[in-house]
This record gives sequence, C-alpha cells and structure tokens, in this order.
Amino acid sequence: MAILLYKWSLLLHCLLAGHSHSETLLHPLYISVTEISYNASDKTLEISCKMFTDDFENALGAIHHTKIDLTHPKDKDIANEQVFNYLKNNLRIALDGKPVNLEFLGFEKEKDATWSYLQASNITKAPSVVEIQNSILYDAFNEQMNLIHITVNGKRKSTRLDNPEKNAKFQF
Repeated sequence: MAILLYKWSLLLHCLLAGHSHSETLLHPLYISVTEISYNASDKTLEISCKMFTDDFENALGAIHHTKIDLTHPKDKDIANEQVFNYLKNNLRIALDGKPVNLEFLGFEKEKDATWSYLQASNITKAPSVVEIQNSILYDAFNEQMNLIHITVNGKRKSTRLDNPEKNAKFQF
C-alpha cells in the first residue's frame, strides 16, 4: 500500500510540474539507484542497488515464471540465488578496462524498496576509469531509468541511464 502512495505522490509531483494528466498516468516512475564506492582500506569495490520491491519481484517472477516474494521468501537461499543471478546478468563493472568479479553479500527490504549488496575484492588501487553496464529492470519496464552514483577517493560522480541506454563511463 505504501509503495502505491509513494508512486502516486511522485505522479502528483509530475502533474504539478506541468506534465499532462494523461501523460503522467500513462508513464509511472520506474527507477533504480546503484551506489558504487571504492574502499581503499579494505581494497574492495562496494556496490548497493535499490529498487522498488514490487517492480523487482515482477521482473524476477517473469524470468522464473512464478510469484516471487522477497519480503517473506519460502527459501532464502533460492531467493539469494535469484537476486544474484539477476544482478550478474544486468550489472557489469570494469575498472581500468578489466571486468571485476562481483560477489553477492545479500539483500534486505527497507519499506517499499529492496537493497541488494555486492562487492568486488582485491582492488589494490583506485581505478582511473570505471565502466558500468546497467540494464536493471529494462527487461520489465520500457520506461525504466537507472541512477548510478560512484565514489572514488572521496570524489563522487553520477549519471542517469534511460532504457535502452545501459553504458556509463566515469574518469577519475
């Protein structure tokens, strides 16, 4: 219920910002946020992805041809595997031209959103170039947009990718 109220409040905001009623109702907001941070002391790249839970469950359910419940999964190990496989297929990161191996740390619900946590280990130096391929929820929603925030050595950069655009490159 709260997710619907939140999405409706965003739609109301769009209406007040000058979008037509029919345009707003036909185009609800589909968004994810990916936070990436280089941790020099741990020599890791820390990644968190935030999505509306209902949107993520719908995308996973379409892939697995079953209803997915991330709030109360019947089998947490299977849910972890489904979430990790989805992220591996839809989020790829390369540092200085070399792909990194993502490790899954888990996921958790926070109100109407699901946070998924990943990391890449043994990152011995701060990257100069970070390339990201992010197609999270593109398979489920044509209107999907993905925000990416990345921090390296205290310097933060951000971008927005609108479906079908999935590649971003950051230079530090």
